[in-house]
Amino acid sequence: MKRVKVSNNVIRRLPRYLRKLDELQAAGINRVSSFELGQQLGLTPSQIRQDFSCFGEFGQQGYGYNVMALREQIASILGMNRGFKAILVGVGNIGHALMDNFSFADCGVDLVAAFDIKDSLVGSKFKGVPIYHEDEMQDFLSRNDISLAVLAVPQEVAVSVTNILAENGIEAIWNFTNMELTEPDSPILVENVHFSDSLLALSYFISERADEGHARTN
Repeated sequence: MKRVKVSNNVIRRLPRYLRKLDELQAAGINRVSSFELGQQLGLTPSQIRQDFSCFGEFGQQGYGYNVMALREQIASILGMNRGFKAILVGVGNIGHALMDNFSFADCGVDLVAAFDIKDSLVGSKFKGVPIYHEDEMQDFLSRNDISLAVLAVPQEVAVSVTNILAENGIEAIWNFTNMELTEPDSPILVENVHFSDSLLALSYFISERADEGHARTN
């Protein structure tokens, strides 16, 4: 597989392709064309072919794509077969909900430990994941090969915890603190998650539709 610098937009579409291919597999569909895939995802066939060409030639002209093979190739591009290990920092409402409802394994990530400061949580396990005190985090990171941290701590300690993670070998942070942690030239990768973004985008489109309807009636 060739690795080239690809745009952020292409990378963001890869998980969408993966989910759709999982649906097709579950439905017993073995082959799909770029036209059919585009129809189901709201993309043009040329956009899909262009996205895939960033990583190699996956399909055959006149045949389309083998669903299982394409799914495996995209999973490989996304690093799902590399066995990345993760920790969760902060087992509050969001952290607990992630542990309870989100399947890290389905993304190829092994959640191996969680950390919190609450005595009621420390020393227990949830869904098989041990919960340690945050004071033990640096020692744990020094003894384990951890690539990714899920951050769900209060905003007031987000920066200090991020600094600890960066100083102890964490390469990437999935950030649920509702504050921007990305810094220019920082070696650590941060994916800032803001739940309000999607809702506000919907609010904008509803407002736009309402304004267009109002303009047509006047």
